[in-house]
Amino acid sequence: QVQLVDSGGGLVQAGGSLRLSCAASGRTFSSYVMAWFRQAPGKEREFVAAISWSGASTYYADSVKGRFTISRDNAKKTVYLQMISLKPEDTAVYYCAAESQPWRDIATMTEGSLYHYWGQGTQVTVSS
Repeated sequence: QVQLVDSGGGLVQAGGSLRLSCAASGRTFSSYVMAWFRQAPGKEREFVAAISWSGASTYYADSVKGRFTISRDNAKKTVYLQMISLKPEDTAVYYCAAESQPWRDIATMTEGSLYHYWGQGTQVTVSS
């Protein structure tokens, strides 16, 4: 079992930066694929980024590539999403997710239905 707590959201102007954090409980955090998803009002949840259990591999949605960076600290049981050059279209509730399939190619882990564990979400609002 893993419990996830998202934090770090807020209101920022376009072009600004934020860093989201997702703190996990559980003894096997280091074996989990971790990901960030987001959901804007009236839209479906969409994949943002994923990171392998070791942190060696990352994968991004085209819409955030080059602006967002996912990372993890297994000793702290925390995954991060550094966001720069934020745009109004990045406004959404951001959720971290975890799944214990360390053998999977993370490029195949872009569907929310593949993840069993979810954080409560943190709101990111980017003003123009």
